[in-house]
Amino acid sequence: MAEHDEDFPDRQTARPIIEVRDLAVGFGERLIMDGLSLDVRRGEILGVVGASGTGKSVLLRTIIGLIQQRRGSIRVFGHDMARLSPEKRRLIEKRWGILFQHGALFSSLTVKQNIQFPMREYLHLSEELLDEMAMVKLRLVGLKPEAAERMPSELSGGMIKRVALARALALDPEIVFLDEPTSGLDPIGAADFDELIATLQKTLGLTVFMVTHDLDSLAGICDRIAALGDGKVLHEGPLDELKQQKHPWLQAYFNGPRARASHVHTASAAAKG
Repeated sequence: MAEHDEDFPDRQTARPIIEVRDLAVGFGERLIMDGLSLDVRRGEILGVVGASGTGKSVLLRTIIGLIQQRRGSIRVFGHDMARLSPEKRRLIEKRWGILFQHGALFSSLTVKQNIQFPMREYLHLSEELLDEMAMVKLRLVGLKPEAAERMPSELSGGMIKRVALARALALDPEIVFLDEPTSGLDPIGAADFDELIATLQKTLGLTVFMVTHDLDSLAGICDRIAALGDGKVLHEGPLDELKQQKHPWLQAYFNGPRARASHVHTASAAAKG
């Protein structure tokens, strides 16, 4: 099915690429989000933070349709996701990629087969072209060709993240959703992965929605930060702006001892670079 600009009005306007309004999501009698609203701007890296249980990953999974909303609207590329036909939804899903927290690679598939999985689902290509495209994605995330035939069990944590990112980029998406992309990585590996995300964002013109608790990531690569709490967005804006907010959790998170240590680490790394 051909894609047309009139099918995706965001291509013709400056409206946010993702618009969340008055969102309510819950499990049983407990509401995780109640009246949450958030815009994601085209071409930015948005960091989403919050205390444990505030619904950072739940928000991501609700936007991509893995969790059902109870109230509110989610518009992606100018369309209300709840009102789309299955065919139109598939067109939109081709325009985003997802990296889940622990990579979520298929353990029975090789690296190459994992990267090819979305291609086989959405595209009709020859085996030769599938192999060629998989190798392009491997190089894009900084992995060598010989990694293609390895199994996930043979990979380090950092390699798993890179393979998962290559799979997220398989269909040349416009939006990439990242759920705790640097969790489980050592500081050097996390810094390298942050640099990779920032480079790909600039090179490919991506919009990045990144759930994270990593203060170095927030300070180093995020254009804006949305802090969740009390079922809503407590505040959104640049890092310096969030540091000025009076909410107790924001003060503790962005101005506490760990935040100061992270600031020193980031400043030192920038000076060396």
